[in-house]
Amino acid sequence: MGEQVAEPTPWTVLDRHAWAPLRASTPLTLDERELAALRGTGDEVDLDEVATIYLPLSRLLNLYVAGVQDLHRATATFLGERTAKVPFVLGIAGSVAVGKSTTARLLRELLARWPDHPEVALVTTDGFLLPNAELERRGLLQRKGFPESYDTASLVRFVADVKAGAPRVTAPRYSHLTYDIVADDRVVVEQPDVLIVEGLNVLQSGSHRGRGVFVSDFFDFSIYVDADPAHIRSWYVERFLQLRDTAFRDERSYFRRYRDLDEAAARKEALRIWRQINELNLVHNIAPTRSRADLVLRKGANHRVEEVHLRKL
Repeated sequence: MGEQVAEPTPWTVLDRHAWAPLRASTPLTLDERELAALRGTGDEVDLDEVATIYLPLSRLLNLYVAGVQDLHRATATFLGERTAKVPFVLGIAGSVAVGKSTTARLLRELLARWPDHPEVALVTTDGFLLPNAELERRGLLQRKGFPESYDTASLVRFVADVKAGAPRVTAPRYSHLTYDIVADDRVVVEQPDVLIVEGLNVLQSGSHRGRGVFVSDFFDFSIYVDADPAHIRSWYVERFLQLRDTAFRDERSYFRRYRDLDEAAARKEALRIWRQINELNLVHNIAPTRSRADLVLRKGANHRVEEVHLRKL
């Protein structure tokens, strides 16, 4: 038998031991107190994980930002146009409870600490969910987070305006406490060097459901935070239990009805919500977009990133 030829792959796969040295001389400037403020409920990221995974990633992104800026300057020179600042747009996708929000907050902090101190803005697509009243009117309240539950046109317009260098662009603000859009409150973005857009379905393709343009069309780089669905399910349930003892006890909480459940009943309800909503969204909408990412962070059962998959140029 002849020697088997490996199938071609678009990915360079590095385990954490091969990835960690790529931070080079990038210093760890975060301390435990600052990290605690960035860490999401149920996320166990520690300073070792920051040094091993996120410092090399911030270095890579800093190189990409510089490269994209050079490319824009070259294009402007070719066209004989005046060079204008074009923000670098980074998309971060992944399932509920996989830790993508913590990843986004960490990268915002680390990128802003590079020597040139870029202005880094972070916007989540939660703000572009349709208000609960509208979702209920359309019969979509139980499909919240699915692609059809967003005001996609407004999201695309927002990112396009930021990318075009508009001096001041605003986005709706979302409350995870009330589980709804906050009336008369906006997130303001004013010509950042880097815009991070974090959300469940940000890597949907432009042709999804017949639309010609989607938010991913404006990304300069994209990250997918990945894990085995069984691990994510476990993390979701544990996070639900933590919130039952904290945020759900607030009288303003949309989920306050769960606060008095005993542990067994709370686990059962969390599993029901996972299977009927979040797992379906993951399987049918989110996970299929993983192959569109430029980089995949693959987590193990202990929340730690075990492999980094970097798309080859």
